[in-house]
Amino acid sequence: MDQTGFLRLGIFAAILVVMALWEAIAPYRPREAVRRPVRWLTNFGLLVISAALSRFTVGAAMIAAAIWAKGAGFGVLNLVGLPPVIAGLIAIVVLDCAIYWQHRFTHIVPLFWRFHRVHHCDVEFDVSTAVRFHPIEILASAIYKSCFVVLIGADPWAVVIYESMLSGFALFNHGNVHFPKSIDRVLRAVIVTPDMHRVHHSSVEIETNSNYGNILSIWDRLFVSYIDHTKTNDHDMQIGLAEFRDKNSQSLWGVLFLPFRGR
Repeated sequence: MDQTGFLRLGIFAAILVVMALWEAIAPYRPREAVRRPVRWLTNFGLLVISAALSRFTVGAAMIAAAIWAKGAGFGVLNLVGLPPVIAGLIAIVVLDCAIYWQHRFTHIVPLFWRFHRVHHCDVEFDVSTAVRFHPIEILASAIYKSCFVVLIGADPWAVVIYESMLSGFALFNHGNVHFPKSIDRVLRAVIVTPDMHRVHHSSVEIETNSNYGNILSIWDRLFVSYIDHTKTNDHDMQIGLAEFRDKNSQSLWGVLFLPFRGR
């Protein structure tokens, strides 16, 4: 692993520890339908499998794509020639918009949804949910993001910053934590908060198909997918998918094969 990889891993680990401690000290939803050790074994097991698979396939695809685009002078930002800081900020914002649409399409396209529902079939909502993705979806996402990096002409340093922000915010906005409404209102005017994203994990379909944002909250408002709050108190709302609440759908082996189940 190179220095960039160690930096991203360090940031990820630090935020994970902070969020896990925050949840332990002041959990917003105290009840668990599935015991935490079982859920965490499944969720972090998926993370380990995805990391191992990525390492031997498209592990550093985004960085490699950015380095190639910069060397070849390819991509919009490389052609325009803006100051590096401005170009980097634009790349980060555009990438965040691209990930918004990637996320939204995983809910719209049936084939994509088969894999993305692994993330949504978690029956609880905490920091571990942030890493609950099928390895094939992780690989597909890396390829998708790499294509955008080349088209944009994103600088490698901007890609490193964005990827670190993306994983950090995923841990943050999946946290089983809560801000006072006044603070949450201020924060969600700019970024996606746990209270905003929790709506996205509701068992109510219209709520599941909302609040797709990852870092910036503007995309949901701009593209009319924002829901302010759940119909029920989100402290008590049902998390997950109604059709995948059985024991098999919560095991590591079960979620690996869940995309290939008939329903």
